[in-house]
Amino acid sequence: MGLSLNHVSIRTSDLEACRRFYVDVLGLAAGPRPDFPFPGIWLYAGPATAWSNAVVHVIGADPAHPEGLEGYLGPRKGTAARGGGVVDHVAFHDTGLAQMRQRLAALGIAARERTVPDIGLQQLFLEDPDGVVIELNYPAAEA
Repeated sequence: MGLSLNHVSIRTSDLEACRRFYVDVLGLAAGPRPDFPFPGIWLYAGPATAWSNAVVHVIGADPAHPEGLEGYLGPRKGTAARGGGVVDHVAFHDTGLAQMRQRLAALGIAARERTVPDIGLQQLFLEDPDGVVIELNYPAAEA
């Protein structure tokens, strides 16, 4: 079948705070985005010349002017303005655990650290500005 995860979309009322988090904290890079009828940012893990590297799509949600967003993606009823709703978290593989710990400390961002039983995978859990839980997974050897 060849199924793979392409990207995660996050709705926010503060595009700049969301951009800063994913760029300054996670190290993604803002890049090209199609001219959709609503504001947003595409964030890339890898060269911005390949659309497939746009792993986080940030959608600017303005309750006062939902026309473009609702016209394109359809209306959403009863969805929370914060957090991941029924999606518990979004996870990324990464390397450089020590550097990430330092970056988070320098930025004053709290993270919960865990070790996966049996396999030793080291995990950091933190939240983006909209309350979406982000899981960062590091090789056991980096712990």
